[in-house]
Amino acid sequence: MDTWQQQEKEMVLAFHEIPGIGWHAIKKAVKHQLWRKESWTRDDLLNIGLRPSQAQKAVDYFREHAWRCTTSGSVKMKHCGASILTPYDAQYPALLKECPQPPWVLYAMGRLELLTRPAVAIVGTRVPTAYGSHVATRMARELSAAGVTIVSGLARGVDSRAHEAALEERGGTIAVLPTPIDDCYPPQNQSLYRRIAERGLLLSENPLGSGLHPGQFHQRNRVIAGLSRATIVVEGASRSGSLITASHARDMDRELFAVPGPINSPKSEGPNELIANGMAILMHSAEQVFQELLWLRGMVEACDRVDEQHDSVASVAKEAEPTTSEERKVLALLCERPMSLDELQELTAFPFGHLSSILLNLCIKRRIEQQTGSLYMVL
Repeated sequence: MDTWQQQEKEMVLAFHEIPGIGWHAIKKAVKHQLWRKESWTRDDLLNIGLRPSQAQKAVDYFREHAWRCTTSGSVKMKHCGASILTPYDAQYPALLKECPQPPWVLYAMGRLELLTRPAVAIVGTRVPTAYGSHVATRMARELSAAGVTIVSGLARGVDSRAHEAALEERGGTIAVLPTPIDDCYPPQNQSLYRRIAERGLLLSENPLGSGLHPGQFHQRNRVIAGLSRATIVVEGASRSGSLITASHARDMDRELFAVPGPINSPKSEGPNELIANGMAILMHSAEQVFQELLWLRGMVEACDRVDEQHDSVASVAKEAEPTTSEERKVLALLCERPMSLDELQELTAFPFGHLSSILLNLCIKRRIEQQTGSLYMVL
């Protein structure tokens, strides 16, 4: 990432933190290359198309905050152990970039490598029948066991069943939150939230400290569909959130499956209508996903090979290469959180040249890796 691109990313992060500044306002700032300016006025912001209220909020915000943001985000973000991903970062999910209006910023906590695996969404009602719970659990477990990552929204009911089953298998699970990354919603899912943070991946596009409002559920559903090669609707009423996710999946030209249910069950109205209207494929087994998406199994196998090679190289390097006391000091600091070269130099007091050599050796030994933005993290 060159200097200009880094400044563009910092501007996006800064604008994203301002209440009232949405996707289109950030796009206008990017289009007019506002990130090339050292400062701006209210008139500058009005001239690029921001509304008066947005321009004033931005001016007020930057009156209290430095316009140049740190590449690793806010202090609060570091403390909660989350990473920040933007479309300028290599780890930003490529499939999400293909969507209309992909999130400018994603906050992530957990296994970022799950973003590189093929994923399928499983969504449904918050109050499923015994049949719905059984189907969601079975589908999630079988797909995850086959190496597919399961995406859902951490809601009660079908979402929770899918996350819990997928966590037990190798594909893992991604939970997209309607709240900031450090806030579990619903509160009753705290235990599941913690387990996903440790063994899966939590994602949110909401800045820390932002409140919950109905529109964030719609945004959450859009991200769920955008991350997934296909979406499976298990149970849901005709106007349920799971049908909104299904609509996003269709708009993105992703495969849509629906699990049929009894014609007299209100909870099966949604998937039954999708099937009857030819909008979704009738779902009867997890294997059907592979039958419809013929390339999916090959994609899973390719990801498995990359993971095996990475693990093998890392294991050999760690066993064969001993670390020095200075390297261990750097590793101890990076175990707390990813850090930049400047942060490490301040904490270790090593000369920059010597510290750079230590970091290079640790990268060669596959003990750490350098991320975009010159951040170093432990492998």
